[in-house]
Order: sequence, then C-alpha cells, then structure tokens
Amino acid sequence: MKRLMIGSLLGVTMLVATPAIFPILTQRSYAQTSQTQAAQLQQLIDLGLQQTQQRQPLQAIETLKQALAIAQSIPSREGEAFVNLGLGLNYNRSGQPQAALNFYHQAVRLFQEVNDRAGEAATLNSIGEVYRDIGLPQEGLIYFQQALPIRREVSDRATEATTLHNIGAVYGDIGKPQEALTYLQQALPIRREVSDRAREAATLYNIGLVYRDIGEPQKAIDNLEKALKITLEIRAGLAQENRQQFLQNNRAISVALVDLLIDENRPDQAFKWHHLATTFDLADYSHLIDAQVINPPAQKLIDQWNENHERLKLLYAEVDNNWTPELSQQINELQAGNSQIAEDIARQYPEVAELFETTPQDLENLRENIAPGTLVIQPILLTNISEVPDAIALFMVSRDQKAIVKKTPINPSEFDGILTEYRAQLENHNSENFDRNQELLYDYLIRPIEADIAAHSPEKLAIIATGKLRYIPFETLYDNQRNQHLIEKYPIHYLTRISARRQVRSNTTSSPRVLAFGNPQPSPFDTPGAEQEARQVTEIFSGEYWVREEATRDRFQNDSPRFNILHLANPICFQANGCPGLGLGANQILFAHGETFNIADIGLLGLNQTNLVVLSGGFPTGMETESEGGGLVAIAYLFERAGADAVIASLWNAEDNTTLLIMTEFYENVKQGMTKAEALRQAKLTFAQEGIHPFYWSPLILIGDGGSF
Repeated sequence: MKRLMIGSLLGVTMLVATPAIFPILTQRSYAQTSQTQAAQLQQLIDLGLQQTQQRQPLQAIETLKQALAIAQSIPSREGEAFVNLGLGLNYNRSGQPQAALNFYHQAVRLFQEVNDRAGEAATLNSIGEVYRDIGLPQEGLIYFQQALPIRREVSDRATEATTLHNIGAVYGDIGKPQEALTYLQQALPIRREVSDRAREAATLYNIGLVYRDIGEPQKAIDNLEKALKITLEIRAGLAQENRQQFLQNNRAISVALVDLLIDENRPDQAFKWHHLATTFDLADYSHLIDAQVINPPAQKLIDQWNENHERLKLLYAEVDNNWTPELSQQINELQAGNSQIAEDIARQYPEVAELFETTPQDLENLRENIAPGTLVIQPILLTNISEVPDAIALFMVSRDQKAIVKKTPINPSEFDGILTEYRAQLENHNSENFDRNQELLYDYLIRPIEADIAAHSPEKLAIIATGKLRYIPFETLYDNQRNQHLIEKYPIHYLTRISARRQVRSNTTSSPRVLAFGNPQPSPFDTPGAEQEARQVTEIFSGEYWVREEATRDRFQNDSPRFNILHLANPICFQANGCPGLGLGANQILFAHGETFNIADIGLLGLNQTNLVVLSGGFPTGMETESEGGGLVAIAYLFERAGADAVIASLWNAEDNTTLLIMTEFYENVKQGMTKAEALRQAKLTFAQEGIHPFYWSPLILIGDGGSF
C-alpha cells in the first residue's frame, strides 16, 4: 500500500508552545531568578518560534540553542522542555532525524518531570512522525499509541484527532487497511467537530487512498471529491505567504482523484474536476490581486465575502492551540454564512460566478461553450505524488463528442528539464539545437493523441496549459516523422479554461473599429516602433490612435468600451514582483505623463463589445515553477471577465520588426475574413516554414476565442 498523508495539509507545523503560552511560563517559572535572564530567554524563544513558523530551521536551531543554555542555567525545566521540543522539530525539518529524536526524547523526560501531559503527548506524537519518515512505521506506531490516551486524558480533541489520523496512516503504510480505516474514521468526526477543515481534507484523502487500494473505487472517489472540495473552499482564505506550501501539499488530492477517475474510465468526470481546479487557480488569482467588477451590487457582496474570509483566517489560526466549542461554532456559522453569500453571488451575477464555485460543472454544460470545429487539448501532469505513478494525461474535448484521454508514463525530472531548457532556448535568438527539444515535446504532448486529433478533423486546436506548459508556444512543436511544426497542421490558440458562463458569439462584426495607443511620453523609454504600430493598425481598420503625450489613461478608460479592438503598444508589467526597469508595479499599464492603470481594475470598464485586446508592449513573466494562476493566462482571464473575447500577448520580449510584420499581416488577414486563430497562423507560417528561429515568430499567442470578429 502507498504511504498515506500525515499531519496538516497546510504545511505549517506549529510548536506546542505559542507566544501566548510563554508569558505564563515566565511568571510561573522565573519568579525567583534574574529578570534579565528571564527576559532574554523569552526573547530567544519568541524569535525561535517565529523562525520555526517561517520555516527557517537552521536559524531557529541557533536561536533555540542559545535559549536552551539559559533555560538550563536558570534552571527552568518547563522552558527547557519546550526548547528541546522546538529543536527536535527544526532538526527534523533540516534533514537530521537522529538529532531530532535525541532532542524529542529529552523533551519527553522533561515534560514528564514537570507533569505537563499535553507537552508529553505532543512530543510522543512528534517522535512517531520522525520514525515514520525514516521508514520505521511500526516503531512510530508505538509512540502514537502512547500519545493517544494522554491526549484523551487532557481533553484536547484537535490533537486527539491528529494522533488518530497518524495511527491510521501508519496502518495504511504497513498493509492493514481495515485498521487504517478504523482510526481514520474515528479522526474524521472530531476534525469536523473542531472545525479543522484542512486536516479534515487530509483525513478524507487518506480514507480515499485506502478504499482505492482495497478495490472500492467509488468510495475512494467519494472521499477524494470531498477532500478536494474542502481545499478549494479554504484556499482563497490563506495568507499569501502560506499559499505556495498549501498548493504543493494539496496538489496530491486533485492528482490522485483525476488519476483514479482515468483508471476507472471516467474521462468526463476526471476532466471536469481538473477543469474546476484550473479555473479556481485563475479565480483565486483574481481574489489575490483584488480584481474589481463593474456591477456595484455584485462588488458589495464580493467585498462582504472577502471581509468574512479575513475573519475566518484569524479564527482558523486559533484552532490548533485555543480550540473551544464556542470557537468551533463561531467558525461554522461564519463559514456557512459566507457559503450562502457565494451561492447568492453565483445565482444573481453569473458573470462572476466562477470566483466562488467549488462544485464542478458537468462536461455537457462546458461543451456548449466550445466553438464548433474546435478541439480542446489539455495536458495534465500527474507527477511527483508518492501515491500516484508518474504519468502525463492528455485530454481532448470537443463540442459534439465525449472526452478522450490518453495517459502515458513519464519521468518528471526529465520532462521538466526539457521544458526549462526549451524555454531558455526560445528566449535566446542565438541558441542552437533547440530542434531536439521541439521534437521531444511533440512526442510527449501530441504524438500519443495525433490519430485522435486527425479523427476529429478540427478546424483549430485550443490548448489549456497549466504550470510551466503555459510558457511554451505549442505551435513550435515539431513532428520529425512528417517534418512539420504543429502550426503547419492546425491553427492554434489558447484558453484560460472552458467558460461555463460565456456563450460563443453567434454574430460577427462586419467592420471592427480599433482604439490604439503607443509610446506614451514622458517615459524612461522612447519606442518609435510602438508609434508606427499604433498608426498602422488604424490604417487597416477604422478607428483612433493616440501616441506620446496624447496616449492618456483617461482616453483609455473613457473610450475603450466603444471599440471592438484595443491595441496597447504601451509598456505593461506582467511580472508578479513588478518591473523596476519600467518603473511599473505588477499588472500595471503605463500611459502618458507617468499615469498607470492597474489591470485588476479592467472589469470596471465594461468591455462587452470588445472582440480583441492586443498587449504588444508587455514585459512578460519568466518561467515559473508554481501554478498560482499568474502570468499572461491570468491577465487574459481578467480581460475575459471584463467582457473581452480574446487577448494577444507575447511570452517574451521579441524583436520589434518581426512583431510589427506579424501583427500587420494578422490584421490584414482578419480584414479578409479569417478567424483570429487562422489569421495569426498565416502571419507566422512563412517564418516557420523558412526555418526562422522561433524566438522571432512564436512569442505572440492568442488567448481566448479563436473565431471570427
């Protein structure tokens, strides 16, 4: 049986001693000693706890060693016990389990000496976790079983549930599934009782894995779905500094669920759950940057939801160490109230419903919003989860046919290395030997499904990419058996997700009008090419262009809703940490006179008549290891929420002349009646067929609707 998840999904293990407890220790233990020493010890303990919570184990060890020397000299057995516990935790985190065990055993002896039963139980539980981590689960079980009656004795329901969960996880490790279920199912109602939703999800996840491994897939699926739903509900309420650890830990739930559904030949169900997680990345990103909406009543409810989430964060932080039945009731009532607000928003304001949904849409509903002739392809990496064999799943979804999925084994580190190297090669026009990676990525991402693609005879391919795949233009992938780039076979565009709310436009615009901006001044940069670009667009389509001192923010805000195409050849920052070289913060567009517009506010403009937004002056994001919904895809999602059909932006800073040629031909092609996807394909095709380095022709990508104006 695979190793089960143990401990907290939040990935933030807390010391038993909290800042609230230490002042009590000071009053009780140091009354007859030097107040200077006591104060120094208190400061060191507080600093060590802070470093522990910030996951800085080496710094915490040095701090707590100093605290230990003072605690021994006073002497304070209670203080010494807590410091030993902290040292054990941080030595374990730093990869030194034997040292951790030594400090933990000292802590147990000291807690027993001062008759601190809660501290004793916590340390016994920590010893059990170390033994399990080093591959001695049965040794760990001994300590978990010693901790359990003590935790019941001190009536600490939250930690009792943790130890029950850990015992169940160990029984899962050693191949005793019925015993595992017995203890996990005892832990589950207690975690609900104390409103520990993150750990409730961990227990549901482990129960699901046990049922999967004993051949009861439906029970496994039921529990994994419940676990995933909980994680989606609580994730947006996390503080930003905890999000990355949370995402890494909770990815296991969605991967295990999708993998099991694929194995059970339920591709529609697998796709809809992964699609929900993908959409939630983007919706969660909108919450994170406080994106606004144009409808005041909707915004008022969203603000109320956000305010309640802030309160919930504070209450959840008290669960581990200050749980009471009253606290649990308060959390449950606030959570229920916020869930009702989310339901009200989703029902009354469908345009923002995706921000709050945690239940997947049936694929039948999603299919209605796929354009005719479009085949949606979504690669999903089912990797780096100990409970799931490493594989890549390639989903294909169309308007008229059931989902198809092909899953093949993969070496995660090898694949990641290819992606990383290829992206670096794409950004460097002097790079060589990139063709090998083009071929390898085609073999990973297209070859397993190329016969299925051909059977669909699609007019265009729409790619939903996540993680590092967002930074690779799929049109560059190369079929070495037919000597063709993928773009030579099909028009390609990208989707943020399949929108369950927005219907495909049925009416085309006969004569699009364009509003173009370029080279706002004064600015750190003078870009005459951007001026030429803005002028040239309006020579192809009717409209207005504004450059230099006339490219003002007021014109953009006031006039944008009147035009079908918005073309911004302005400096734009897509970097999550801002663009110091441009003098811009994250998600900002520069206009004349140094004024900026925050893309988070784009929803306030009302772009329901906008067919296309071109962001040709963007300073793109680099390759990211995490998937928080950031980057160009998230920016495109914000424009889509504001009403725009599609966005064209660049994955890296390409050469200006080639970009101008591609964009000019794109607009000419659109004017001749081509779809947006086909127009961009034809504008790039000559470069690809002539063997031009993809640095020049591939960075501009179309995200959103690939159909006609």
